[in-house]
Amino acid sequence: MMMMPSIFGENLFDDFMDGFAKPLMQFENYIDQATAMKTDVKEFDDRYEFNVELPGLSKEDVKAEFSEGYLTITATREEKNEQESDGGKYICRERSIGTSSRRFYIGKEIKKDDIKASFVNGILQLNVPKVPKEEIENNKLITIEG
Repeated sequence: MMMMPSIFGENLFDDFMDGFAKPLMQFENYIDQATAMKTDVKEFDDRYEFNVELPGLSKEDVKAEFSEGYLTITATREEKNEQESDGGKYICRERSIGTSSRRFYIGKEIKKDDIKASFVNGILQLNVPKVPKEEIENNKLITIEG
């Protein structure tokens, strides 16, 4: 018997076929946190740019909220209860459904109306203005009367 190289085990084809024999995982109300909402944050002189990867979602599936200094991004993927026209049934479903969110502290000095958002090709882009350091420091300093 010829052995095939595999990063999975002793034989690539055995590993592949074993997957069909195992019970299927239930993804109800679950989005994989390890792969959901991968985010890049870029710093510019006057702002921060957040690029959040949300493949397979539409603008209507995504909500961005700013409250108490926190920017919260929530994505919801819903299952469509449509009958298959060919009468087939799923034996494996890897596209998950449910809700996932990420939260970033960006500061209470930011105004909600100054945050700009766009959603193009599965990428949510948020531009958050920088608050000058002097403004932040002045908000924290206590005036000492003498």
